[in-house]
Amino acid sequence: MNETILKLKKEIAKEVIGQEQMIDALLIGLFTQGHILLEGVPGLAKTTTVKALASSLGLEFKRVQFTPDLLPSDIIGAQIYDIKNGEFKVKKGPIFTNLLLADEINRAPAKVQSALLEVMQEHQVTISDQSHKLDEPFLVLATQNPIEQEGAYSLPEAQLDRFMFKVVVNYNTKDEELEIARKAASKSFDIINQIISKNDILDIQKSILKIHMDKEIEQYIVNIIDASRNPSTYGLNDIEDYIFFGASPRATIDMFKASKAKAYLRGNDYVSPTDIALIATDILRHRIIISYEAQASNITSDYLIGKILEKVDIP
Repeated sequence: MNETILKLKKEIAKEVIGQEQMIDALLIGLFTQGHILLEGVPGLAKTTTVKALASSLGLEFKRVQFTPDLLPSDIIGAQIYDIKNGEFKVKKGPIFTNLLLADEINRAPAKVQSALLEVMQEHQVTISDQSHKLDEPFLVLATQNPIEQEGAYSLPEAQLDRFMFKVVVNYNTKDEELEIARKAASKSFDIINQIISKNDILDIQKSILKIHMDKEIEQYIVNIIDASRNPSTYGLNDIEDYIFFGASPRATIDMFKASKAKAYLRGNDYVSPTDIALIATDILRHRIIISYEAQASNITSDYLIGKILEKVDIP
């Protein structure tokens, strides 16, 4: 593993026990400018992990608790009248940060969710008639609770597609949970120190761009995405009725970027099929729209992705 990444993970591990998949996803998102959706029940250290990441990177971090009565201006800011000076001025919202934690994003109404679209895609905010660029790096880390139904709104497909990853956060192992309980009860978590700077992050981003990817690997990625749209072409007739819509072109772009970043995290200077297999499910699970037949048969997008990876030829 890359030495810098190893130090970074050790620092985060002072406060976050386990959850390596979530930490890797956050790092990949940060280094490739891809937003992350975290789904998991309460108490799985989602917020703690984001805070720990921000501390270890020396980045500004803000958290917004999404609620049904939230307004777009509560996030992006608004133009207000300054009585003292007799002029309008812009009051910037919490979106002006490096890491924005959108907690329980599916509790917010459509207007608030749509307000995030421009920000996530363009890295800029429009308030009144003025556009404001955000500081880089900028990353939206959204969480949603799968067991909460009251006051929750389903995220529109257009917004889901703007998340590079949808990571399902699972429970810790029994040994990890025992360690968490002991440290929490005795308040013995160590202070997290900054390991790298913003300039180091930019250098890592440039290094990831240089990771080599063979033409065969590029075609393999395209084939995986195409198989989600045209299953029968790849001998996947048995799952064709379970897919309503396949993955978008943005999934292809994200898989190119994320597989390079995964190779970098693993200490390699080239992308292998293993790198693609490790990130494929997180990239595709929210982009493959399953049919009513699949829902009735309790077939999940994760299951369909597994079938696709089994069938598409590995270079």
